[in-house]
Amino acid sequence: MKLISFAIPCYNSASYMRNCIESILPGGDEVEIIIVDDGSKKDNTLEIAKEYEEKYPGICKAVHQENGGHGEAVNTGLRNANGLYFKVVDSDDWLNSKVLLEVLERIRNLTLSGESIDMLVANFIYDKVGQENKKVMSYANAFPEDKVFGWAEMKNFHLGQYILMHSVIYRTKMLKDCGLQLPKHTFYVDNLFVYEPLPHVKKIYYLNQNLYHYYIGREDQSVNETVMISRLDQQYRVNRLMIECCDVLKVQPKKLRKYMILYLEIITTVSSVLAIKSGTEENLQRKKELWTELREKHFPLWWRMRSGFLGQGVNLPGKIGNKLTILAYRLTQKFYGFN
Repeated sequence: MKLISFAIPCYNSASYMRNCIESILPGGDEVEIIIVDDGSKKDNTLEIAKEYEEKYPGICKAVHQENGGHGEAVNTGLRNANGLYFKVVDSDDWLNSKVLLEVLERIRNLTLSGESIDMLVANFIYDKVGQENKKVMSYANAFPEDKVFGWAEMKNFHLGQYILMHSVIYRTKMLKDCGLQLPKHTFYVDNLFVYEPLPHVKKIYYLNQNLYHYYIGREDQSVNETVMISRLDQQYRVNRLMIECCDVLKVQPKKLRKYMILYLEIITTVSSVLAIKSGTEENLQRKKELWTELREKHFPLWWRMRSGFLGQGVNLPGKIGNKLTILAYRLTQKFYGFN
């Protein structure tokens, strides 16, 4: 039985994908590693994927597709997944192999006992180049440990703390049943991948271990701030899809609803700050249109977000207001350690 299917979206990833794959291989026959070549053209990504498929039959699977972007590579990974659970690992990131074995043990024991969870959450590390003290995103203050629990037992998330693709492992069948389909040729779909299935999650398990190393440092990386501003239209597309994917004000239970609204506030704040930082009229118009659409289509949600601390902070009037917004964002970024 494959306990976890790992999808590794790869695009011209030859120089670093081996490290990612090798970090998962200690899982042995209990894991499935689906290496998705997203139409790479500049290097031998596909050849490396096939090399691992040949060397580790039954564990590694090489899948080639025409270029469809990160979201379509995740979709392809999910379509090919046979494991009970599903996790995405970006090709420039890697896992702590010892913690992986502990994750597999927990899932194995839960499965053998007849317990089925929908989501397992573990910590991740911001592995930022040149930074000695790596920031750990821990959820110890938000979730109870070493037990199966529901949303009603959640504690409190702080402002810079929310579940990312790096920290989550979903039950495969739940993802397929909820109809998750990420958009093609769009960056920043990670947030949609995490957010859209949340109303379908009933049982959760939290392992207070640092499983995932989230590498930050390549200049061409999609989360590089300059790159994000150049692709701001895609950030706004994902932002809108998150707003439209469900009526968040009707989500139950209350603690999940509160968390999902906070998640939307954070993503909308990031979208707004990037527009302000770009300084262009085009992007400032994008920001204005997003908030206007939110008010016209989802007035109660708009009121909730606009009257909150974050909503007020990114809608301060004039140039001075914009400068204060950027300053507050920088301070928050430094304090919480996000990219």
